[in-house]
Amino acid sequence: MSRRSTRLQHGRIGWFIVVGCAAAAVHWCVATSLVALAGWPPLRANVAGWLVALGVSFTGHHRLSFRGHGSSIGRAGLRFFAISAGGFLVNESAYALLLRWTSVRYDVLLAAVLVGVAGVTYLLSRHWAFLRSPVP
Repeated sequence: MSRRSTRLQHGRIGWFIVVGCAAAAVHWCVATSLVALAGWPPLRANVAGWLVALGVSFTGHHRLSFRGHGSSIGRAGLRFFAISAGGFLVNESAYALLLRWTSVRYDVLLAAVLVGVAGVTYLLSRHWAFLRSPVP
């Protein structure tokens, strides 16, 4: 791998971390606020948090983490949604199990689950959602 490619990859990873942290913070803040202030059950609040964070995540990754990817916004958006929805299914399932099987606070569990799903999301986004489509 050339120095330029290595720098580009490090830049993408850096932006991915920044965008991912911002989206995770939005997700966590929305979900925990809905539980604490509106009395929502944690699993329902988690859905709302994900939906709000989805917009933050896609916009940031489209414009920063994977800028210049060459895929249309519609194609990348659908692929990213599929990855995010799959990640969210893992997130929600793990969160439900942890809420049931542990006595750890809901907000701490949500933070742990959000961090756990982030790595897989990066790999799938990098190698599928924002992959340049071959020109016909």
